[in-house]
This record gives sequence, C-alpha cells and structure tokens, in this order.
Amino acid sequence: MSRPTNRLSARTVATVKTPGRHADGGGLYLHVDPSLAKRWVFVFQWRGKRREMGFGSAQLVSLAAARDAALDARRMVASGVNPITARQTVHRVVTFREVADDVLAALELSLTNPKHHAQWRTSLTVTAKALQSLPVDEITTDDVLDVLRPVWRRTPVTGSRLRGRIERVLDAAKAKGLRQGDNPARWRGHLDVLLPKNKRLVRGHHAAMPVEQLSAFMAALRDRPAVAARALEFTILTAARTGESLRARWSEIDLTAGVWVVPAERMKARVEHRVPLTAAALAVLAEVRPLLGTAKDGWVFPSQDGRRPLSQMSMLMLLRRMDVEDCTVHGFRSTFRDWAGDFTDFPRELIEAALAHTIGNAVERAYRRSDAFAKRQKLMQAWAEFCQKVAAPPKPALAPAASVAPSLPDHRARSTSDHTPSPAAVRPARPAGKAWTGSGPSSPALH
Repeated sequence: MSRPTNRLSARTVATVKTPGRHADGGGLYLHVDPSLAKRWVFVFQWRGKRREMGFGSAQLVSLAAARDAALDARRMVASGVNPITARQTVHRVVTFREVADDVLAALELSLTNPKHHAQWRTSLTVTAKALQSLPVDEITTDDVLDVLRPVWRRTPVTGSRLRGRIERVLDAAKAKGLRQGDNPARWRGHLDVLLPKNKRLVRGHHAAMPVEQLSAFMAALRDRPAVAARALEFTILTAARTGESLRARWSEIDLTAGVWVVPAERMKARVEHRVPLTAAALAVLAEVRPLLGTAKDGWVFPSQDGRRPLSQMSMLMLLRRMDVEDCTVHGFRSTFRDWAGDFTDFPRELIEAALAHTIGNAVERAYRRSDAFAKRQKLMQAWAEFCQKVAAPPKPALAPAASVAPSLPDHRARSTSDHTPSPAAVRPARPAGKAWTGSGPSSPALH
C-alpha cells in the first residue's frame, strides 16, 4: 500500500509554526527551522543511502511548484539518475580551461616526451588563452578563428597543431555531454573552407654526421669534460634517443651484467628495451657515477642542481659549441644506421632492433619472443670499436710516397674483443689538446 501524498495544504504551509519536518508525501517535506524559516526538502534513497535535496524557501516556492519538483526528482530516481547530480550538471558552467586541464592530465600518461606535453600546455593555455574562460558549450567557429588567424600564416605548423588540439578539447567536452553539435575546430568540410591552405611541408630526415667523420668527432668529444659531453657520448654509443638517455636513472642500469633496461613508458613503441652496454659505454657511466654521491638512485646525467636531468637542449648546444652546425643529436642514430648497413654484415632486423624500431607485423612480433640481445651485444661492440677508432692524420701534401704517417700514442687504442670488460679497464687518460676538426677551443665543464 503506497503512502498518501498531498497531505499539506497551502494554508498549513503558511500558518504552521511547529519546528521540524512536515511530510507532504512522496519524499517531500516542509522543514520549519526554530527561527520559523520554512524551506522545502526532498528525501530519497540513492544506492542504499539516504540523500536530501533542497527546493528552496517556502516563501519563494509555492506548494504546487515544490510538488512538481518532487515529481520530477522521483522520476529521475526511478530511471537511475541522481537528481542532485543532474541539477549540478544543468546549472554548473564548465569552461574550456577545465576540459583542457582534463585533456592535459590524460596526456601525461600517454606522452613520453616532456617537451611534447609542454607544447600541448602552451598551445591550450597561452596561444588559446582567449578560449580559456568561455563556457565550453558556447564556443563557436568565430571564437576558434579569432585564436587561429594570428598564427595561421605566420607559423603554419603551430597554427595547424593548435587547431588540432582545440578540436580534441572540444571533442572531449562533447564526449562528456558538455556540448552538442558539430565541432567548430573541425578541419575537413569546415575550417578548410574558411582558412587558407598552408603549403604541405616536406618532412626531412634529421641532419646526420657522415660516417667518415665520426671517429675524429668522438676523439674530440672525449676531451670535453662537461656532463653534456658524457651524455652525448653515451647516447651515441648506445644509439639511443635523446629522451631515453637524458632521463636514464641508475636503477635502470646493471653495471655488472652490462645492461640498461629502458622502461616501456619512455620508449616510443611503449615496449621495454634492453640495451647492451659495451666497455666504452660502461666507462662513460663510471665517469659520471660520482655525481650520484651517496644516494641509491638518481639521474645518470643530472643538471647542475641534481634535482632534474639535463635539459633537452644540452647536447645540441654542446654540438654548437664544438662548431658542429650541420648535425643533430638524433642524427647520430642515422649515422649508426648508415655504418651498420654499409660497413658491416649484420642483418637489417638486428640493426633495427638495436634502434628499438618496430619490425614486421603483429603476427611476426608475436612469434619473435627473443630480443636478440646476445647478437646485439656484438653489433654494439663493433660500433663502439668504430667510434673509438683513431683516424690517421692527413699526410703532408709533398710527402714522398714511401713515407708513413705517424701513429697516435698506443694509449688511444681500444679493445677489439667481443667480451665486455669492466669500466675501469676501458677509458685511458685523455691526451691534451685533441680537438674536433673545425671546432673552437675546448670550453670549460658546462652542463
């Protein structure tokens, strides 16, 4: 038997002076405070718990209006909707900034390169600042165009990326039920008819050092005392990406086994990568190990304050100080690929595995259980020996044919064994004055 409703009358509501709750039925109550102030309260059960929802002052909300509100609330509960949450959603204004913050938080889990996340944040909080305070459900095509036009022609790449990032935020808002209709930042069939098309950019390769110049460069690099120089040397010897080496931690490295395990979240392919550490790479680690001090873990290549890794620009700036203008840090991976492909007999699949490139289709990868670590050890040892090879100085222009070019001191020679010796047995003392051809004078130890 259902409980009776409509127990109260308009006269009762106006004249009652007894503090407490007076039931009208169906969960609706007139609450009278000790001060005799009167307000409407709706009581309901939600997921096993008692919840209360206010409908306002009895002086402003009539009995009939309170009954209508209670009826709507009961229907929501019956259909599985929390009326309190529904009312908050209807009345709360959600801005572009709030949705953008949610998108940026989600990207922290998917973007391995901190620089990329910083670029997203700059686009959405600085370049698109005009959208920040706007209700996300009221943003129009004109609002988007006002943000895009100032940068569209001046920096086409920035404009295109900005548009895509705004589109993603507005798509997220729609997925959350915060806006309806078409996305005003959509390109195809929308903004492509309102904005001039930028010329298609041709994506080139990273500038790489010719294989023939590498040995002389590495000799000059070893004479540099800066932490950035050791980071670059380690990056070249392991054929790693910049972010992989700069954000390396000592907990990832097994000096005894000669293995560096780069976690999946820092890898481009999101797959853990084991890197063989040759004697030369271990020697670099031995040089920077004192920077850790007494701590158990930390950055392998720390910044000056030790609280952060070296910056993304540190190794590139080192190249510029060495007057190497036509080469990038990432380009040394191309140099490694050129050397391995043109000067060795190692199979292509092994070379690509050393570069942590995805090989074959999903089925092939499923059957390839091993990462060919033992074979990659030999490849990286051969690479290290090539990097440490001392190039003979050029012969004098008028030297007789029978003359022999003088050799460099024996302590510059490196081990040619496939076995990886201990770090202490690897790096000889650096001879003074050895410089990279074309570089300026050696700079002091800088990060």
